[in-house]
Amino acid sequence: MARLNVNPTRMVLTSLKKRIKVASKGHKMLKDKRDELMKQFLELARENKALRERVENQLADAFSNFVIASAVMSSEVLNEALMYPKQGVAIEVGNKNVMSVDVPIFDFKTTTEDTSNIYPYGFANTSAELDKAISNLSEIFPILLKLAALEKEVQLLAAEIEKTRRRVNALEYVMIPQLEETIKYIQMKLDENERGNQTRLMKVKDMMVEAAIIEKQERTKAACDEYRSK
Repeated sequence: MARLNVNPTRMVLTSLKKRIKVASKGHKMLKDKRDELMKQFLELARENKALRERVENQLADAFSNFVIASAVMSSEVLNEALMYPKQGVAIEVGNKNVMSVDVPIFDFKTTTEDTSNIYPYGFANTSAELDKAISNLSEIFPILLKLAALEKEVQLLAAEIEKTRRRVNALEYVMIPQLEETIKYIQMKLDENERGNQTRLMKVKDMMVEAAIIEKQERTKAACDEYRSK
């Protein structure tokens, strides 16, 4: 792993130690976030699967009834019966926060207070299968909205999991190893400089001791020569 290009000083070493401490703490928090997101994602995926199967079954029933109604009724009567819808809906979109991810919440309001008022035709010229098809579609509409919100939530959580996973990997395999390698390099350089300083100090000390010994010997010799001359 390549180290960072920094000056090997104690100030830089202290700064890098603080950075690696923050990076390690951030790495742990991101791993915890990733794990919690994965847990919620799996729960939502299972719920989404069950809800989608339910929606598909109900839609199949509705389409089956509609196909039968189309077979027993003339196309003119069918088109006339469905030409002017009696009930309308207005979609309301909200949101909630899940692990720092804003996910949508869908709700709806009908244009009339009586939500069961859904048949735009009289029952004299239409088949019972058409009534069942419209009833099935009316019942499944809230579930469809829930499924749409759930699938969007699953999609957003999957994107957040991937983003968090990349950050965790960047810290774990790039940033933290770089900081550790750089700290190791600076400590090695500082230890090397310290050993060099100690060697120089010991050499200077030996030179000073040697100079003191020579000076003492010279003084002793000078004193002896002076004594002999007397």
